[in-house]
Amino acid sequence: MDHLFNSFGFVLEAILGMNFYSGKVGKADDALLRFPSGCYRRIVCSNVMAGELRIDTMVKLNNGVEMPLFGLGTYQASRKGTEEAVLYALEIGYRLIDTAQMYGNEREVGNAVRKSGIPREEIFVTTKLDNSNHGYERALTSLDTSLELMGLSYVDLFLIHWPVEDLRNESWRALEKLLEEGTCHAIGVSNYMIGHLRGLFENSSTVPAVNQVEFSPFLYQKDLLEFCRSNSVQLEGYSPLTKGENLGDPGLRAIASKYSKTSPQILLRWALQKEIVTIPKSTNVERLRENADIFDFEISHEDMAALDSFNIDLRTSWDPSTAP
Repeated sequence: MDHLFNSFGFVLEAILGMNFYSGKVGKADDALLRFPSGCYRRIVCSNVMAGELRIDTMVKLNNGVEMPLFGLGTYQASRKGTEEAVLYALEIGYRLIDTAQMYGNEREVGNAVRKSGIPREEIFVTTKLDNSNHGYERALTSLDTSLELMGLSYVDLFLIHWPVEDLRNESWRALEKLLEEGTCHAIGVSNYMIGHLRGLFENSSTVPAVNQVEFSPFLYQKDLLEFCRSNSVQLEGYSPLTKGENLGDPGLRAIASKYSKTSPQILLRWALQKEIVTIPKSTNVERLRENADIFDFEISHEDMAALDSFNIDLRTSWDPSTAP
């Protein structure tokens, strides 16, 4: 039925000239369609069209939950810096906020969400299971602790942060239970390679909604991206800016100059055009604005291919490819 509704949106766009890709009509009004039953449903395109990308563009996960394509990461952000950054990001249009039990800033993320004045249902909050909380019972209670810290009744997405050997499948069963109970609206994994995903598929009928991994043109994990797509798993990329390590790359700078954009803006736009949920981290007001200023241009097919060729398997964090 969702497919029929989405197809209906495309037909209406062709007839009425309306844009349904990011859940909006034109630039302001919600794209809410009234069907004969009297119900209303927002049309969200499951396949993002590059030319229609906006800061509020959503992707539909495999369980029907809508997730912003662009958001804010908070890894290694100080507690004070986290709350201020999240508040400002929400003010200028960010709607996806990513935290984790390991980061130690869940309380500050929750404070900002509640202080923002934005309805809770319009903000997508992700947190992740710490390695020390693996195992069925620990995983269950850990989300209760996270929710208490954040002052929230649910998170939109709960991820297993790392594929801890021997315990990850037990922890996944706990996430399935939490999803059933409604304390998280979607569940997924982080730092899972193809082998880890195959192992999960063999032990569970619940396909992760999201797999969050390090991703950039300098770590272009094409096989993993294609595997996730073929199994209806949304890929999400962290450290899309290589933690600054390769922003001075001559090829990247040349492409940035061509579009009158910065190197970070090119890296972020590349990811979005590949339909990868992207969460650059910053607590700097200017950087937050710069990172969000990527919706007024489109990288050509030729330059996208050039960026694809930048891969040097650069990992700026841990390497999950060696995890058993």
